[in-house]
Amino acid sequence: MRHKIHATDILDAVKALQAEGHDRGSSSEIHARVGGSYATVGRLLDKLVQENALVREGKARATRYFLASGHLEISGAVQTTDRVTAGVSPGWSAHARMVLGRLSQPLGARQPVTYQRRFVDDYAQNASFLLPRGLAQTLAQEGRMAGQQPAGTYARKVLEQLLIDLSWSSSRLEGNTYSRLATEELFKSGAAPSDLEGVMLLNHKRAIEFLVDAVPSAGLTDGVIRNLHALLMQDLLADSASLGAIRTKVVNLSDTTYVPAQAPQLLEEMISRIIDKAQHIKNPVEAAFFLWMNLAYLQPFEDGNKRTSRLAANIPLMLYNSAPLAFLDVDPRDYAKAMLGIYELLDVTVAVELFAWTYRRSIRKYQVVLEAMGSPDAFRVRHREPLSEAVQKIVREGHPLQHVVRDIGVPAAEMDAFRTMLEDELDALSPYNCARYRLTLGEAQAWIKRGRLR
Repeated sequence: MRHKIHATDILDAVKALQAEGHDRGSSSEIHARVGGSYATVGRLLDKLVQENALVREGKARATRYFLASGHLEISGAVQTTDRVTAGVSPGWSAHARMVLGRLSQPLGARQPVTYQRRFVDDYAQNASFLLPRGLAQTLAQEGRMAGQQPAGTYARKVLEQLLIDLSWSSSRLEGNTYSRLATEELFKSGAAPSDLEGVMLLNHKRAIEFLVDAVPSAGLTDGVIRNLHALLMQDLLADSASLGAIRTKVVNLSDTTYVPAQAPQLLEEMISRIIDKAQHIKNPVEAAFFLWMNLAYLQPFEDGNKRTSRLAANIPLMLYNSAPLAFLDVDPRDYAKAMLGIYELLDVTVAVELFAWTYRRSIRKYQVVLEAMGSPDAFRVRHREPLSEAVQKIVREGHPLQHVVRDIGVPAAEMDAFRTMLEDELDALSPYNCARYRLTLGEAQAWIKRGRLR
């Protein structure tokens, strides 16, 4: 006798397929997981599509199903734009559920452990994979920007959206209580925050702007990682000498049996090995995952290690013009368990499934952002560098606009159009969007305070 199939069984099957690297599932793949009759599976699929729990695309044999963005697993939950409601999680595999079970035991039932350098030493870049090799290749293909563009082009194009998404999501994983709307208002105001949570968000914004500016030319280096940490933790560490510096203090983590390595010489050696190995990983998604896991596991800095690891994971993606990773919709409890899996068990299963789940959300989000922008203005693209140089000369160096337009090297026939474009950009310039022109927040604020073009 066939068992009765429910809508939740269908959703669980789709989530399981997604966790295994299948972005979309066919009705036959779903049926193979839930059993029952094809008619019942088809009826439930239709019902879930009508209820906006699943999305259907394609026709006939090409029909595929995937979870609707923001679908919640718990009945009666309400989706909001300001926070992620508990219950939004990947569809965990059986092994992930086993790991989660082990990590849910009381601390007294879990073994104390410390840093194991073999996790890095035994990793042979491009031969070893922390992500399943097929999943890493699939995600790299899905996230890659079409065409040949300079490094960092993707991140720069979606920068304004990325600043809000990644700053808010990463800060929220640290317990920040700002809403997404309040975060956007803080960034637009350009005002100095009066609370530590506001400082955390603004530090994220500045750190992301730094990456977008520095990574295309500097790449992935020790200096970039340390400056990233310094920007993220500015005014949040009691001793400014600790910003970007390998820690000399003992670090103890709460709610885990993991005790990080404490010897500064080992920390210095291992962060260099991590960066060196990540530099040589050809698959940008695998490199992103490798950095995310290893920087958090090593805990090289006095504080701010996890937020540094999250932003650092975007460096390989920027270099290869892949969709950025904004950690969209990640439940803090899932994130904590992903970290505990590596800290205590050297098991990346939960982290792999969480990473794939949230990176696919980022890919879809920023593809839509790019599509909404439409085709680029050919004149603007052709004069992108002269425009950036002109804005810098006027804002940073105080040159008169008419002199800049005259000396910038634009053909005489295009000078009037260039001047009009430059004036429009200067009118719209604010601390919220100044990173496009490699300007700091302070430079933009000072120029606006002086009265712009007076």
